[in-house]
Amino acid sequence: MSAPATKSENEAGERVTVPVSDSQSFKRAFGDLRTGFSQRELWLHLGWQDIKQRYRRSVIGPFWITIATAVQATAMGLLYSVLLDVDLREFLPHVAVGLIIWTFISAAILEGGDVFVANEGLIKQLPSALSVHVYRLVWRQILLFAHNLIVYVVILVIFQPSLSWASLTALPAFVLIAFNAVWVGLLFGIVATRYRDIAPILASMVTLLFFMTPIVWTTQGLINQGGEAANRARLVEINPLFHYLDILRAPMIGEEQQAYHWYIVIACTLAGWALTILALKKYRARVPYWV
Repeated sequence: MSAPATKSENEAGERVTVPVSDSQSFKRAFGDLRTGFSQRELWLHLGWQDIKQRYRRSVIGPFWITIATAVQATAMGLLYSVLLDVDLREFLPHVAVGLIIWTFISAAILEGGDVFVANEGLIKQLPSALSVHVYRLVWRQILLFAHNLIVYVVILVIFQPSLSWASLTALPAFVLIAFNAVWVGLLFGIVATRYRDIAPILASMVTLLFFMTPIVWTTQGLINQGGEAANRARLVEINPLFHYLDILRAPMIGEEQQAYHWYIVIACTLAGWALTILALKKYRARVPYWV
């Protein structure tokens, strides 16, 4: 594609055409997203190979993640159900499904901050769009999420939560979260490539947000205590990850859900993609030099 041109005068006073680079344009930013998605055979294959390579020579393979999630959910569910004095049959599905969703969200944030640095060799040697590496990351996490759904199936069999037709909203909720994972990987990846201090900051932030998000505790439990505890429970509303968690966990375990969670997630999605497009427009061409 030829670059746009502008008119200028040379030393002799003659009008000449000077090409102007369009590397920092919205057209190139959106083009990167489209080109990357069109190269899905590449990132689908690479994402699958990531999992195979990670568990090479392992008998159980990626199901080790499923086992780890099941053990962690069971241990934390048993412990906190005693500490918080709540019914285990209601609390364990809350914890288990929350951990499954949190694993996907936290991986998108943490690996997103390292996505371009980790793929330095491919970025410099393989002529592909930057978004390919983020699509690869999200696809890999979707595969791992699918493995963890085995824990969810066991939860359904043992605890039999009261699901309804409203539970089908879990499907668009997961698609929306995965759509957000793409902009998170792109935005944090660009910023963390330029400023390497961002990655450890993200790691600390995710650890803090884990305890601030109702995964091993419930907002309803604090509200039931009344008084100051109820006021503290309302502070969780300022945590955007709480709303991302709720739109998927609530339908999966048959809990009621209020529409404002969706409104907040959609607003965060639009704001996040707006910032990401701006970052792609301005800094996309510089990432290969920063890595």
